[in-house]
Amino acid sequence: MANSQNKSNSKPVIIAGAGPAGSVLALALAKQNIDVILLEMHDKLPIDLRASTFHPPSLEMLKELGVVEEMIEKGLVVDRYQYRDRKTGEVAEFDMSLISDETEFPFRLQLEQYELTYIIEERLKAYPNAQLLFNHKVKSFTQDDDGVVAIVETPEGEKQIEGSFLLGCDGASSNVRKAAEIVYGGFTYEEKFLVASTSFRFEDVFENLSYVNYVSDPDEWCVILRTDKQWRVLWPTDPNETDLDKYLTDEHIQGRLKHLYDKGDDYDIGHRTLYNVHQRVAETYYKGRVVLVGDACHINNPLGGMGMNGGLHDAFNLAEKLISIINNGEEYLPKFAQYDRQRKDLAVKFVQDHTIANKKLMESTDPDEQAKRQQMFMECANDPTKAKEFILERAMIKCVRDSLAVD
Repeated sequence: MANSQNKSNSKPVIIAGAGPAGSVLALALAKQNIDVILLEMHDKLPIDLRASTFHPPSLEMLKELGVVEEMIEKGLVVDRYQYRDRKTGEVAEFDMSLISDETEFPFRLQLEQYELTYIIEERLKAYPNAQLLFNHKVKSFTQDDDGVVAIVETPEGEKQIEGSFLLGCDGASSNVRKAAEIVYGGFTYEEKFLVASTSFRFEDVFENLSYVNYVSDPDEWCVILRTDKQWRVLWPTDPNETDLDKYLTDEHIQGRLKHLYDKGDDYDIGHRTLYNVHQRVAETYYKGRVVLVGDACHINNPLGGMGMNGGLHDAFNLAEKLISIINNGEEYLPKFAQYDRQRKDLAVKFVQDHTIANKKLMESTDPDEQAKRQQMFMECANDPTKAKEFILERAMIKCVRDSLAVD
């Protein structure tokens, strides 16, 4: 099929969900002159306490979209991170300059994920072939050999939108996945994670504190990281606690922050969130003309910051294939099958394995286990060869390369 004919006759690609993955897909396709309809269920892009770490491969991909410079201007560049033992005071520090020969971005960028979606929202306004529709929630769909019809809930009532493909970027509770009757296998941890933010400057009271810290403690482990705006702390909760509301109270959060550092008076508390912790993967990432992306097809605990990044890697992988399908007339089913092999069978296995391992490393309260764990981190950090390999894995560089090597 000729390039121009294929473009003129093709129906728009429908994207459900304007989070990071959906927004990236919309801009990547729009830049290739592909008609896109991006549907967001809220009346504007949400501003909430979610992912905030962008790993090097994600920054490399986002550079292709022309948004990474603005992100770096807004965000916080973190070129080292630490594993701290609160009991002994030992600190294992990993210097990301060790991978400067492997990537243009040898650092983690700390930036709230909504900042990326707002940047892309503005960029999309320059493309007449891209529509962003708020208050539009995909409920279900039908499909045949010629395309898909999304059944969409709007304030004006239900409507139908015709498209060439439907991309489910609508999160862990994806209606697109449910309508496609795709099984979401895996499990949910019994405990929830509590996250709270504060403007207090922890770097002023902890010696040599990096902007990303994994802190072990016999009583209560935590993660302390700095975003572009303020510090954020994550704690586990008691899986046997029935009164979950208490975790979001000022009294409880003040207690946890003062246990971390008692500064003598109360902390200011910004966002606070209590959420379930899942490890789930969809049995398939596509069904016909419907494809799942990001949290709609895989979710994992946040230790290591791999969830959103995995979704971005899905989005760029799929965008490349959709461009070949729509602009070059290639068959869609083989391309979607390759997407499934590359992202589900290898990359997601990596993310699941490493996030599960990260959680196990953090949560042990046995003193001997904690000592062994910290010793492992110390030895690894002090060996440049081992440290580089560790950083390449945690930065998701290795898994992206392995993914792309799959035929």
